[in-house]
Amino acid sequence: MSILVVGSTALDSVETAYGKVEDALGGSAFFFGAAASHFTPVNLVGVVGEDFDLGQLDFLKAQGCDLAGIAVEKGRTFRWGGKYHKDVNKRDTLFTELNVFENFNPQIPESYRDAKYVFLANITPALQLQVLEQVHQPDLIVLDTMNLWINIAREDLMEVIRKVDIMILNDEELGDLTGEVSLFGGAQKLLSEGLKAIVVKKGQHGAVLITPSGMFLASAYPVEKVVDPTGAGDSFAGGFVGYLAANGGVSPENLRQAVIQGTVVASFSVEDFSLNRLKGLTKGDLEKRTAHFRELTRF
Repeated sequence: MSILVVGSTALDSVETAYGKVEDALGGSAFFFGAAASHFTPVNLVGVVGEDFDLGQLDFLKAQGCDLAGIAVEKGRTFRWGGKYHKDVNKRDTLFTELNVFENFNPQIPESYRDAKYVFLANITPALQLQVLEQVHQPDLIVLDTMNLWINIAREDLMEVIRKVDIMILNDEELGDLTGEVSLFGGAQKLLSEGLKAIVVKKGQHGAVLITPSGMFLASAYPVEKVVDPTGAGDSFAGGFVGYLAANGGVSPENLRQAVIQGTVVASFSVEDFSLNRLKGLTKGDLEKRTAHFRELTRF
């Protein structure tokens, strides 16, 4: 079952303790697509500039991504630069150049509009609402957001939340959105808006799945060397939604398995810069790490 993802498509310049890259593939839609396409086909919608080499995306096509929704506009591609501290949970943003992304106006190709699974990656809530107006009765809509939209576009964001099924966010975002200090108190407040599930990402401390019927706690997979954490959250979302789309939706068991698959895919993503580690993944790689994860957490 194919997934529609709408999000940022960027070129990142990143420096960590293990080196640096310039103008490497980045952006929420690319990370999500590179992760989710290991489970099911993905239709990508985004915008790049005339300076973007579309040949860089050949591996996404080979993995099952349809790129007909990637618009090429006059101007330069969205660029972001960041430098991570030794503690990779801390980073400094060096620059943000929106370029063509500043006027992004997502147009969903007709062939994408019947998608049964939709991931609204991190773009303005107004654009997320615009996307929802263009799709036809999806079975599952999953939402991502960030502190900026919580602070400056809360009303639009709450409107989006009331139209989606699952929300993925980190614990800081959950607190800012709900005003609750308790993770579980904040989650219950959001669930009252009609969500089927909330996934709270806690970085190196794992993730928490919360539904009206209960909770599931997943640790992070222990990675020996975190080379570049950029895009880990979008890679998690790709594994999570990809698994659900490939395995028939949101049963309690599927939701738990989806959290594990999101965690496993994200653990690969951080082992190299950009999307490099997601390019060469095989089904065997995913199965082997999932089995190891199962052994580590069984008691």
